[in-house]
Amino acid sequence: MTSSTIAPTTRDDRFERGMAVLEAVDGRSGQRVLDALADVSPELGNQVVSWAFGEMYARPQLAPRDRQLVTLGILTALGGCEAQLDVHVNASLNVGLTREEIVEALLHAAVYAGMPRALNATFAAKKVFAERGLLTSTSPGSEIDHEGAGTR
Repeated sequence: MTSSTIAPTTRDDRFERGMAVLEAVDGRSGQRVLDALADVSPELGNQVVSWAFGEMYARPQLAPRDRQLVTLGILTALGGCEAQLDVHVNASLNVGLTREEIVEALLHAAVYAGMPRALNATFAAKKVFAERGLLTSTSPGSEIDHEGAGTR
């Protein structure tokens, strides 16, 4: 993913640049979000592509993998963002983060965001890892449905 030195000037230019960045980072996940928004808020879809990806993600000051680490930490801290974590765990893997690096980032987030949010984020990541064949072993309790799991 590279950004051009000339900033896009029209709405169509920003959208086109954003789509290129989105596809490089998210693959098909980004298009699915756009498709899901098409009948309710196509403008929100346009802003996600044009602004978030065409402007922010395209900035050269952070590498895509570093942007994903920041994103994982923020989504974990916010809580209630499991659907977005699903997309961004996939994106993190797409831009070169390893399963171990993602798990470590979510573990580290527990210090600042709290254990329940880190648990929820880790279970969201586990779902993605399972879908992508990245879970290496079955440990006791791994068959438990962790939906809504928390600490007491």
